[in-house]
Amino acid sequence: MESPGSMAVRPVMIYAVLLVLIHGAYSFYLPGVAPQDFSKGNELKVKVNKLTSTKTQLPYSFYSLPYCKPKQIVDSAENLGEVLRGDRIENSPYVFKMREPQMCAIVCKQKLDAKMVKELKEKINDEYRVNMILDNLPLVVPMRRLDQESPPVYQLGFFVGLKSQSGGKDEKFFIHNHLAFTVKYHRDLQTDTSRIVGFEVKPFSVKHEYEGKWNEAKTRLTTCDPHAKHTVINNNNPQEVAENKEIIFTYDVEFQESDVKWASRWDAYLLMTDDQIHWFSIVNSLMIVLFLSGMVAMIMLRTLYRDISKYNELETQEEAQEETGWKLVHGDVFRPPNRSDLLCVYVGTGVQFLGMILVTMIFAVLGFLSPSNRGGLMTAMLLLYVFMGLFAGYASARLYKMFKGADWKKIALRTSIMFPAVVSAIFFVLNALIWGQKSSGAVPFGTMFALVFLWFGISVPLVFVGSYVGFKKPAIEDPVKTNKIPRQIPEQAWYMNPVFSILIGGILPFGAVFIELFFILTSIWLNQFYYIFGFLFLVLIILIITCAEITVVLCYFQLCSEDYLWWWRSYLTSGSSALYLFLYATFYFFTKLEITKLVSGLLYFGYMLIASYAFFVVTGTIGFYACFWFTRLIYSSVKID
Repeated sequence: MESPGSMAVRPVMIYAVLLVLIHGAYSFYLPGVAPQDFSKGNELKVKVNKLTSTKTQLPYSFYSLPYCKPKQIVDSAENLGEVLRGDRIENSPYVFKMREPQMCAIVCKQKLDAKMVKELKEKINDEYRVNMILDNLPLVVPMRRLDQESPPVYQLGFFVGLKSQSGGKDEKFFIHNHLAFTVKYHRDLQTDTSRIVGFEVKPFSVKHEYEGKWNEAKTRLTTCDPHAKHTVINNNNPQEVAENKEIIFTYDVEFQESDVKWASRWDAYLLMTDDQIHWFSIVNSLMIVLFLSGMVAMIMLRTLYRDISKYNELETQEEAQEETGWKLVHGDVFRPPNRSDLLCVYVGTGVQFLGMILVTMIFAVLGFLSPSNRGGLMTAMLLLYVFMGLFAGYASARLYKMFKGADWKKIALRTSIMFPAVVSAIFFVLNALIWGQKSSGAVPFGTMFALVFLWFGISVPLVFVGSYVGFKKPAIEDPVKTNKIPRQIPEQAWYMNPVFSILIGGILPFGAVFIELFFILTSIWLNQFYYIFGFLFLVLIILIITCAEITVVLCYFQLCSEDYLWWWRSYLTSGSSALYLFLYATFYFFTKLEITKLVSGLLYFGYMLIASYAFFVVTGTIGFYACFWFTRLIYSSVKID
């Protein structure tokens, strides 16, 4: 018996855990780099990253456009995740000095030829943005909200240029050739050193003019003169993109002291404005879970309690008939299904994926995968997937042995190859399309080789090790004996039709996650940060519970109607939520994205197909294990005559 004090403490503890999960998404993270202190006059080197567009989803290298180049272009070392994201981080001619403002600094002068003009017009038309980095902080353009008192919204990167509003054949294109940078810093009063806490820009298009002959070191611009305190403040005289036109690239740098500390410098980027929507999503999901939990509890009480007490004489004949339904199939319920080896492979793959997701999510909630560690999330997921092969092999071999399988090496090989082979085939086709577009998003052959090594050099051997260990264990014993002759399944009601019940089963798990799914898709395809892993972790737990409960409920109804073919149906019931995920992704494509190019559309649907397939494997495995546990529990709890 618990004391009143301990019962009162428990809700407080649960609330505290929830607060830590949610709050952890904002305040606490371990940044990807150590803080760097700069003294007055220290050199600040701006790096450039890929050009990105939400309209095409194809990244390009910064220097694919006729921008000013440094004397030697140096690539920064990148991790596996950055390469797969299409990041191409290089040095740039933009060099500042700490706390020393500059006005109208000339970078270079470029004369455009026909090819350059075509490239620039295409990128401006496709709304490409230029991405830069200073001290590991991405460049942002502050956008004022309608509500002036609210903090600004930050847009990652600035647009290459803009178009005239006229349209048609006379449509003109203008390039942003003057950049007004603002570097925000936090100063240590004791050491007089500073740490960078913000990197903002306001881009302008200006047709620069100068007198006399061009000399980069000596020429003074008449349109932007620091001596006359005349700077660029608007786009009234923009620089047109046209053949044989000269473009002069310039910039200003302003330094602003800030109260924001270095540890909190990412907070402005990650500021969440729709907390209420996320809470609504979680409350909505919890209502589904409570409803299903009630049904599961009712089933447990009605079946187990009554059967263990050997059917109370007071129950009505109708109830007895209903309960007898699932008891009648005890001799067939553990009969191995058709294609049992394939089921073992899918279950093993699902265990591998689920393990990867859970560990990744724990790391993310604790703050190890902050956006400051660029590419860290993808790298972590890849490595965890590879190492989780150990559990995949173990799970598939244990199930295979239970089905009286003998060739564990065959099942281990199929588990280690099937899912990655399907994904690799789709990925290879998509990568070929990206190569064809000459995009920096194409994965280089060196990275391809690294991925193949991770697969065949680490993942496959680990699956074999797991399978060996799993197969050495004693086989899982069935709680009841299986008859030699299969029982005939009576004709089923229309609502117990396998296709219908499987499709119905996927709706609730999808319903539990679809609001959060909107934010995930937005972060991936609209180039925004997603760093609310506290919410996402709660939604993941709710998804696991929902998948388990809906499968148990539908499995119970199936057994009551004397249909004992539950193995594959339990996997497909919760796994069918992946179909709704893909349908929602299709809806999102047509309603939220502005993708018009065929290659970009193929990329979107290709990647969403991979994501849906992975979701199918994970949710299906959760449903299967829930149903496996449920059937073993009810049949081991009753006496079979």
